[in-house]
Amino acid sequence: MKRRNFIKNASLTGAGIAVGTALVSCAENTSKEKKAIANSTIKATLPLVIATWHVINATAKAMEILQAGGNALDAVEQGCMVEEANEKGQSVGKGGLPDRDGNVTLDACIMDEHGNCGSVVYLQNITHAVSVARKVMEDTPHVMLAGEGAKQFAVSKGFKLEDLLTEASTEAWEKWKVEAKYKPIINIENHDTIGMLAIDKNGDISGACTTSGLAYKMGGRVGDSPIIGSGLFVDNEIGGAVATGLGEEVVKTVGSFLVVELMRQGKTPQEACEEAISRIVNKSNSDYKNFQVGYIAVNKQGETGSYSIHQWFSMTKFQDGVNEQIQSDYFNKS
Repeated sequence: MKRRNFIKNASLTGAGIAVGTALVSCAENTSKEKKAIANSTIKATLPLVIATWHVINATAKAMEILQAGGNALDAVEQGCMVEEANEKGQSVGKGGLPDRDGNVTLDACIMDEHGNCGSVVYLQNITHAVSVARKVMEDTPHVMLAGEGAKQFAVSKGFKLEDLLTEASTEAWEKWKVEAKYKPIINIENHDTIGMLAIDKNGDISGACTTSGLAYKMGGRVGDSPIIGSGLFVDNEIGGAVATGLGEEVVKTVGSFLVVELMRQGKTPQEACEEAISRIVNKSNSDYKNFQVGYIAVNKQGETGSYSIHQWFSMTKFQDGVNEQIQSDYFNKS
């Protein structure tokens, strides 16, 4: 940016411009840029929380943590835990819809402002997968634990074993078995995730993502949610992003990392989310009319964005005392 302004100013004054004048011009523009960045930061009201879908109870909990002086990492963990404990949601944690064999399997990840991260995949009988992921991050040299190993680790850390298959989820599974067909349904299959990003009063960003995965999936299937760079990515100097929807398509484009890198290149969170969706729908073999993907993002200045392939994806945002659901703009308007 500085170099472009220098060249622009030099060309306007002609070939004979004095070196001293050019340096003054460059310094003036640099000063203006710094002021613009400072003003942008001042305008952002912190703390701030955003999450995928309509999850006002989760964002309210996260904001409660932040307003009490907690950090962004604590906020996203405890915010996601609200949905993990929500049995009626049938999408995350206890009460989640099972795989085709009747097993509720959970995936989750978490990432802090230092770039540390933890993840669990195919975790069974533990409600708060996001908290186990944080323990992986903080108490092991690893990033990801899977299956029985993840469960044993959770138990060793004091997590309680529970039967996550509720009566309501069992009833839904029994109905599905009558035909045992699986095809993602737009805006149904993607309610399997809560992704959350928070900026605390210090301006630090953290994120988390947790899911019970696609309902009636093949046993062992893992989507994008627990994969750092796909379901979630945070760079504290730039911003963060989370994804929801058909995880296979997010993984193929490393979607959340892509959104953050686009913001690094100068795009707003909204522009970055839109570009990430275009990478999916513009692939030569894309079947995008038959599945949904959505992104939400926030940059270091507190600007937010959300975008999806199809209508009815939404983001919950809690900022400046307002906890609201915001309908996302979308690509397929035909």
